[in-house]
Amino acid sequence: MSRLAILGLAFVFTTCAIAQGPKPQSRDVPDSATAVKIAEAVLVRVYGKKQIESEKPFTARLKDDVWRVNGTLQCSDGKGGTTTLCVGGVAVVQISKKNGHIISVMHTK
Repeated sequence: MSRLAILGLAFVFTTCAIAQGPKPQSRDVPDSATAVKIAEAVLVRVYGKKQIESEKPFTARLKDDVWRVNGTLQCSDGKGGTTTLCVGGVAVVQISKKNGHIISVMHTK
């Protein structure tokens, strides 16, 4: 084999090895705490910090590889406190466990 051919093959193999590089980190959402953090970040951008702060705490449940994150409905109890027994709605976010993609964002009534 000529030196030029060997040099060309070496270049091709080196280029292929470099192109593969390190594999990207996993983007999965491993637990409910991570799902809540992602949801809160998205919700603040959509509905504003004041609204989302008023719906804490957020809870996350996993079903069929989809995290469903819900806010908590809180209304005045008329005595200076709050109650969850009231009419209103909360923010809801669905997040793919496998890749962290936001499936849906909504606010119930």
